[in-house]
Amino acid sequence: MNFKEKLKFVKAMVFDVDGVLSTSHIPLYPNGEPMRVISTKDGYALHHAHKKGIPLAIITGGATEAIEVRFRGLGFDEIYMKAGVKTERLKEFMQKYHLQSDEILYMGDDIPDYECMKMVGITACPADAAPEIKAISDYISEKCGGMGCVRDVVEQVLKAQGLWMSDAEAFGW
Repeated sequence: MNFKEKLKFVKAMVFDVDGVLSTSHIPLYPNGEPMRVISTKDGYALHHAHKKGIPLAIITGGATEAIEVRFRGLGFDEIYMKAGVKTERLKEFMQKYHLQSDEILYMGDDIPDYECMKMVGITACPADAAPEIKAISDYISEKCGGMGCVRDVVEQVLKAQGLWMSDAEAFGW
């Protein structure tokens, strides 16, 4: 089955933060906390997917209040921070939502995402992902991390399932 065909069967989406939902170049505040740059276009698409009932999760090694606030506001169901072993969090998510591996799209960009990406049915990465991640991805977005790669993938999933701009709900927050 090719990438476009697989999109029809996606029931949940999981994302890394740094390098996927945010740019890979992260300035630091004087106290050492990262100041992430994210795309509002990614945000709209994610919020729309949430409204359509698609469970969303973040699995990240990072941990800041900003991640929690921003992504809860967009409708993320699960936010796993300080995930030293990401596969454990992915298994937790799968059990909680009764998901089979082939029903999950995972978008990652670097080596810590590798094992999770090997566990799911459909994989994607930003244009600036590590070569090892590109090698195992079903889809490589033309957009870089934090610059619309998530919108690219989420929009494709929703279009494949007839959920993009399918009703008045699409035209508001």
